[in-house]
Amino acid sequence: MDQNQSAKVSLWVIPEPLTVCRMHSLAGFSFEESFYFLGKTEEEISLVCPTAKVPVSGVEKREDGWRALKIEGELDFSLVGILAGLAGILADHGISIFAVSTFNTDYVLVKETCLRKATEVLTQSGYIVTDTFRSNT
Repeated sequence: MDQNQSAKVSLWVIPEPLTVCRMHSLAGFSFEESFYFLGKTEEEISLVCPTAKVPVSGVEKREDGWRALKIEGELDFSLVGILAGLAGILADHGISIFAVSTFNTDYVLVKETCLRKATEVLTQSGYIVTDTFRSNT
């Protein structure tokens, strides 16, 4: 992705701190929450949710201190390089990511301790980053 393409991409900082969990059970989790990601494979169940909403039971391991940048808008499946562009810039500056995707868009999670640096380097690279999150709900 070149600089001109990155200038067209807007990112919103999700206001809540997030936690990434490895679950052995989802029995204690409320699927009524407005924001969470769930992944299940033969090896594990992973849950990303607001830190304040981590289930009391069912958590095998947790990693607190994440913040999310949401790519604004609906991304067509034919688009190439948006997530790679973000990941590459952040990697060049020593910032690791945890990426999750929905049908509509991608979310890039960074450790809260790196959020300011992440937003600065992305802005310097032509991305539009705002702390005012707008929900579609």
